[in-house]
Amino acid sequence: MKTILIYDDLMGRFDFGLDHPFKPERAIKTYELLGRYGLLGHSQMTVHKPEAAAGSLLESFHSPSYLAALREASLGRVNLEILACGLGTEDNPIILGIYDWAARTVGGTVFGLRCLLDGDATRAFNPFGGFHHGFPNQAEGFCYLNDIVVAVRDALARDNALKIAYIDCDAHHGNGVQDAFYDDPRVLVISLHETGKGLYPWGGWENEIGRGPGEGYNLNFPLEPGTDDEIYRFAFDEIVPPVVSRFRPDVILAQIGADTLISDPLTHLKLTNLGYRRTVEEILRLCPLVIALGGGGYDLYRTARAWTLAWASLNGMEPVDELAGLVGGMMYGPEKEVGSLYDYPYLTKGEVKERAWQEARRVAAYLKGKIFPILGL
Repeated sequence: MKTILIYDDLMGRFDFGLDHPFKPERAIKTYELLGRYGLLGHSQMTVHKPEAAAGSLLESFHSPSYLAALREASLGRVNLEILACGLGTEDNPIILGIYDWAARTVGGTVFGLRCLLDGDATRAFNPFGGFHHGFPNQAEGFCYLNDIVVAVRDALARDNALKIAYIDCDAHHGNGVQDAFYDDPRVLVISLHETGKGLYPWGGWENEIGRGPGEGYNLNFPLEPGTDDEIYRFAFDEIVPPVVSRFRPDVILAQIGADTLISDPLTHLKLTNLGYRRTVEEILRLCPLVIALGGGGYDLYRTARAWTLAWASLNGMEPVDELAGLVGGMMYGPEKEVGSLYDYPYLTKGEVKERAWQEARRVAAYLKGKIFPILGL
């Protein structure tokens, strides 16, 4: 097994602003934890500093006019064309240097996927990637460029016969990715996310199943607020393994956003990192080649712990605290979790749990009745 961690300390220091919830610093915190828990420096591991994707590569998805507007915004300029592209909003502020930073997130994902397909690695992790809300002409939801779509299109341009599965575990629906491949049977798109009834991007319904030749290759599993590890496991197991196994992808891109976790300030799901790690490990069982992308996660320290566990799983390792007995306290968790990367188990109760179960069972039955016959399951 060969693994690649796509990481650059300077990218982790990029600042979206004091009041903005997106903190690239979480990658730095993750890297520090990887060192503490013996998850760096092994012979199978390579750390790669990403380079900016060329404009010609970005144009495989994004329009030249949008890229020009993003370059202008990156210089601190403001005009009507820039504002019309969704730049300068609360979610997507105008930030000096944002074009290069976003292009490097794309470059990292493209590099990781190419390495997998060229046989240079079997697994990769780009904590800076996973910007699934980006559209050709529009910035949305903290996403200035869509590294996922660009990387997948790059792979398909190199080999038109590839079959690629995209599994999105972020709490927010991956609307930009869905839209890009909605009629393409070469790309299986699966998204498990909090229902759009109360969370951006307000969609991702179970009846959005693809169009034309892509019908049956787009699966959404909206989850109710309060969904915990138990319900999430049911949702994942009912749909993802049978569908992916039937599809038989050459490679999986997994957006492993940590905003599904119990303390995330922007979402309402209640997973622990026990359930989170179990999901990552189940994805790894579905295909030999997997690239994981960071995505969401707005509790800085809990995200760092979840991503540390994900990198451990990608390498088939168990974290070991190399400072145990020497340094007191756990620097990335609440006081009650001192000395461990792992959360305590948690299960939702009462009417919230009952409603979440009812909806999960309903959606699972709908998807199995609607999509499974199309796929021959």
